This record gives sequence, structure tokens and C-alpha cells, in this order.
Amino acid sequence: MFRGKLSIIVPCYNEEEVVNETYRRLKAVLQESGLRDHELIFINDGSRDGTLPLLRSIAEKDPLVVVLSFSRNFGHQPAVTAGLHRCTGDAAVIIDADLQDPPELIPQMVQKMLDEEAGVVYAVRDERKGETFFKRFTASLFYRLINGLSDVPLPMNTGDFRLVDRKVIDEFCRLEEKNKYIRGLISWIGFKQVPISYVREPRFAGETKYPLSKMLKFATNALLYFTRKPLKMAMGLGFSSVVVGLFLTVYAVLSRVLYPETTISGWTSTMIAIVFLGGVQLLTIGVIGEYVGSIFDEVKNRPQYIIGETISGRKTKDRSRAAKKATGKRR
Repeated sequence: MFRGKLSIIVPCYNEEEVVNETYRRLKAVLQESGLRDHELIFINDGSRDGTLPLLRSIAEKDPLVVVLSFSRNFGHQPAVTAGLHRCTGDAAVIIDADLQDPPELIPQMVQKMLDEEAGVVYAVRDERKGETFFKRFTASLFYRLINGLSDVPLPMNTGDFRLVDRKVIDEFCRLEEKNKYIRGLISWIGFKQVPISYVREPRFAGETKYPLSKMLKFATNALLYFTRKPLKMAMGLGFSSVVVGLFLTVYAVLSRVLYPETTISGWTSTMIAIVFLGGVQLLTIGVIGEYVGSIFDEVKNRPQYIIGETISGRKTKDRSRAAKKATGKRR
């Protein structure tokens, strides 16, 4: 039996259609499994619908609920980061609000952590219901790509749905990267990590908050912030183009010397070489540019998120006002 305090971290973005059901199922699971010492941390990631009023109503009725409301939409990974920074439990579960990841799996995750003395229990999707072939294919491609490029083994077919204990949370909170790839960083932290399988359900309601554009941005951040191999590949591509260029030069000189009567000068080979080398250069510059942009984001040292309001039980704190007062004092 788990005798510590369990934190549940739930990032929310435009989830008014599902947030009440998410809360109901989470509370039912925690009560029925005897996990009565808990806290529910909902992070409102700048929702534009009625998510915040619903969360406020939930928090006012349940003193074990904390709502962190961002000043604007900062993204899923900053929302999870805020929850990990704020949680006070001996362990924490990260779960999305859309109910594709079943809250009913949480007691099994806790028991597996206890049985195997693990620091992390990550949920592996045996089946992904309600997702298109394109989504499943691109997800599989992404996992294989990031695994091939990463220096740290990353589990396949996993998301952020996982249970982490306090020592992992504390180490995570020491990491100061701005654009975090959380599932990769948790793997990088180490400690004993074990899988638990489940079937991922379709969304309970609403639409996916990860369209193709956000998926591409997420994949780009994962590659940029978790591996330097694209830079090495760009260098290797540049070296290969130099070798090809030298080979073509030798070939052209020998052809001119040995077969002067059959060598036909023309612009085709020249254009091919220019286009090829130009493409290599632009690709390499693009890769370097992305890394430089990432460095620029880091050195600006902006916060990963801004909490405009914290709602806990019947107590509400407006962080934006506090920040204004602090700014005024510094001036």
C-alpha cells in the first residue's frame, strides 16, 4: 500500500467538454483505491473556452484541488513543467485531460512502482483507438527517428502519461532548459524505469489539441534539445559533398586528358554540381540556424511560463498583481 501523498498533474487547454468528467473519474479512482492523501493540480494553459470557470468551480468545492492558470497559452510541455514544479506529493502522475489515458490505470502504476521499487512507471500504448493511420504512422516514425538520434534509449509508443517519484521530480526541477522534451528528460534522468501496458482510448469529447503544425514543432524541439546528431549529420553531409566534388574534378580532368575528342563541355554537369552543393549548404545552414535559435531562446532567460492566477480551495491568488508590485519595488 502506498502511504505517501500522490499528486495528479493535469494540463488543460480548451477542455470544457471533458474537464468535469476527468475530475469525476480521477476522484473516483483515488477514493476507491485508498489513495486518499492526494492533490489534483489542473494547469489551465490559456484556454479560450469555459475551462477556467469550470476548474474554478471544482477548486472551490474541493480543497484538494489546485488550479494554476497561465497568463496565456504557453504549451503542453510548460504546463506539465509547472505542475511538476508545484506538486508536493511523494510521487506524481502526469495525465492529459482528454481521457485518452485512463485514470483507472493509476492504482496499477502505483502498485508497480512499489513492487519493482522503480523511480518511473511509464505507460506504453499497446493499441491507439480513434487515431488515423496518418497519426499512427507519423508517431511511429517520430519515435524511431528520435531513438536513432538520441544518446539515451527512449521507450517506444509512450507519451507523458507516467508516474514519477519524488527523487525524479526533484532532479527534473533542477533542469533549466526552456523548451523541454519531458519524456526524454525523464529518461535522461535515469533511475529504475519500468513499463506498464494499456489501450489508449479515443478522446472522450472535443478535438485534438495537437494538429500537424504542433506535432512538427514538438518533434523539432525534441530533436534540437535532446541530441546534437543533426549537427554531426550536417557536417558529414558537407564532407561527403566535398568528396563527391573532388571525385568529379578528377574525373573531368582525366576525361579531358585521355579522351579530348569525346569530352563534350556543357552546362548540365555544372548546374547539377551547383544545385547539389547549394542544397547541401542551405540544409547545413538551416540546421545550424535552428540550433542558434535554440541557444538564443536559452540566453534570453525568459520564464518557461507565467502563472496569472492560482486557485486553491476557496483561496485565490492573482500572480499578475503580485508580479506588478514586485516590479514596481525594483524600480
